[in-house]
Amino acid sequence: MCPLLGVQAQSLGAAAKSDPLVIGQTFTLQSKVLGENRRVNVYLPQAYTDSATLRLPVLYMPDGGVKEDFLHVAGLVQVLVGNGTMRPFVLVGIENTQRRRDLTGPTTNEKDQKIAPRVGGSAAYRQFIREELMPEVKRRYRTTAETAIVGESLAGLFVVETLLVEPTLFDSYLAFDPSLWWNNGQLVANASALLRAQAGQPKQVYLATSSQGDLAATRQLTKVLEGKTPRTITCHYEPMPQETHATIYHPAALKAFRAVFKLK
Repeated sequence: MCPLLGVQAQSLGAAAKSDPLVIGQTFTLQSKVLGENRRVNVYLPQAYTDSATLRLPVLYMPDGGVKEDFLHVAGLVQVLVGNGTMRPFVLVGIENTQRRRDLTGPTTNEKDQKIAPRVGGSAAYRQFIREELMPEVKRRYRTTAETAIVGESLAGLFVVETLLVEPTLFDSYLAFDPSLWWNNGQLVANASALLRAQAGQPKQVYLATSSQGDLAATRQLTKVLEGKTPRTITCHYEPMPQETHATIYHPAALKAFRAVFKLK
């Protein structure tokens, strides 16, 4: 072989090599509550990785698999933190196993009951987050006491349900096109009574709907939240008629993160 050709072949071989592209971390948590293993994906802002002592708040997201919504939400956090329009958060994405089981509450509606072999598991999923996931995140990462949750569609339903039945679990609640039609709209119908039983620290709530969202129910919920006394809830509602149910997550999250997580 010509020496020059040998050098070229070696160069091509070196160029063909590649290294993994790492954007975060992942771990598996064995859940006794759910009786299964759950994969968790984590994005850490550069401010966190550059420091040995910095503690950050945590943003939790259902639908948090790499093939779900984790990558584009992590990208938003990276960009908004980088341009100074959002405070840095540790992003924790929970990958789905049985999405419709975990993100829905009980229902008496026969059509609701047919969307999956099992539905109505939101209380157990919330227990998993509270008793297993949150302690593990605190053990693994340097965090503050501040927490938030973001979700769309059924995940948005879970966000709203958690706000109404266990508001102390998070400080901020972000829900886009929440499936408030679930169980014949009973969650919104009962919102006033559920809120009357609440006390505690102030909460930030951000709601958004697309042209295909449950606009009437979301507007009704917004009025209930805005009318709560004492005013412990700050609620922002953003209609986004230019978006569809399939396109709302990214633009709504962009606006929500800037509004709720802006620099103090």
